Amino acid sequence: MLHLVFKLRFLLNVLLVLALLLLLVPSPFCAQSAERPIRVAARICPPFVINDAGEFSGLSIFLWDNIASELGLEYSIEEYGLYEMLESIAQGKADVGVSCLSKTHEREKIIDFSHSFYETHLAIAVKQHGFMHAIKAIFFNKKLYGVVGIIVGLAVLIGGILFLLEHKINPKLYSMKNRGGKLVEGFITGLLFVTSWPIRYYEFRTLGGRTLSAVLAVGSTLMIASVTALLASAFTLDQIRSELTGPQALAKVKVGALEASTSLEYLQEQGINSRTFSDRQKLLAALDAGSLGAVVADGAVLKYLIKNAQAEGRYESLSVLPFEFEKQSYAFALPDHSPHVEKFNQALLAVLEGPLWRKELIKYLGK
Repeated sequence: MLHLVFKLRFLLNVLLVLALLLLLVPSPFCAQSAERPIRVAARICPPFVINDAGEFSGLSIFLWDNIASELGLEYSIEEYGLYEMLESIAQGKADVGVSCLSKTHEREKIIDFSHSFYETHLAIAVKQHGFMHAIKAIFFNKKLYGVVGIIVGLAVLIGGILFLLEHKINPKLYSMKNRGGKLVEGFITGLLFVTSWPIRYYEFRTLGGRTLSAVLAVGSTLMIASVTALLASAFTLDQIRSELTGPQALAKVKVGALEASTSLEYLQEQGINSRTFSDRQKLLAALDAGSLGAVVADGAVLKYLIKNAQAEGRYESLSVLPFEFEKQSYAFALPDHSPHVEKFNQALLAVLEGPLWRKELIKYLGK
């Protein structure tokens, strides 16, 4: 019995020593940094991640650098594309993903996220067109030609019937001496009925002419309203200036988005066909060249890229429309079920609550 007691005491002492050792061991991040630097996978996304001749900067880099200082970490940064960054985190080839990475349900199936550090929305960029483009749009508007064709057709039909009934006995409406002139007068009569109906039934001398005039009088309000509606639809802002009235109108134009992005996911969910690009500069260049009618991307990123490009004399006609939709929450990516999430979030919150973060926001975004 005494022998058993000694064995139990020995086991308890061993467990106590192990517990003390675990308490003295640094956090998982720190333990990892003692063996090797933290592997950071960065994806270029101005103003959050910028690579200037191998020197990384930007809002996300600022946050990560301060988190690393808070946790006493050494790290190395390697640039990745979006697909590659997500895969490297999921497969354990990188320890942290730094970019303008939105938290989504699909991504959380394979990786973990830190707390959000920036909130934005999807936005639409378009190329604004000037006065000459509007004039060209009017003259080359196929819809307008269709409307004019309908008006002319109705005028010919109505004017032709009235001409056959009245031209021989009604010198007041058909005063021209030659047949051609009278035909023109007939067309004008029909056109007036289609567009404004100014001729009263008693101006006609035949019963058929007066009957047709009365029938047209009953339907004139509907006819004129229909013509007005057709003309209005042909001269909408979308047709003349190629501007969008909101996200719901994206299906009317050629849309571009980044591959594997939340913008592309949104367009696919809405059933909107789009061209995909691997690079934001190529995306904006396509919009500026006129091969795209609109670009959908994160609002903060779009505004920053266009503003900086315009300061350099590029993309001067591009602008971001004042529509915000599909909220985006940026966060850092971590391996799935990472044991580092809690300490990471504590350090992240400490930086976000500090005065330097606000200065960085103003520096890059001006707000």
